[in-house]
Amino acid sequence: MSKKKVPFSNAGIDDLPNDKPAVYKILTRSGKPNYIGTAKRGRVRGRLREHLREIPGERVQIEQFHRIRDAQKREAGAIKKAKPKYNTQQKQR
Repeated sequence: MSKKKVPFSNAGIDDLPNDKPAVYKILTRSGKPNYIGTAKRGRVRGRLREHLREIPGERVQIEQFHRIRDAQKREAGAIKKAKPKYNTQQKQR
């Protein structure tokens, strides 16, 4: 599916597509994920804005999917592999 990387700011978030479910990664300056999450169609920008004040990051990368279920599977694998600092232990299956 489609991937896009933008600055982790309101302006950068505005440039992201919002039309499909997505996995998003909030990345540090060195490119390591600080947080990995999913968002349903129409909620990508909103979810990222909710994290702006809570999770530090330099850039955000999204990967779009046709179904939220596929995004959730990718999210679980990515969390397990990367173990991001701001993902809770509960989500790290």
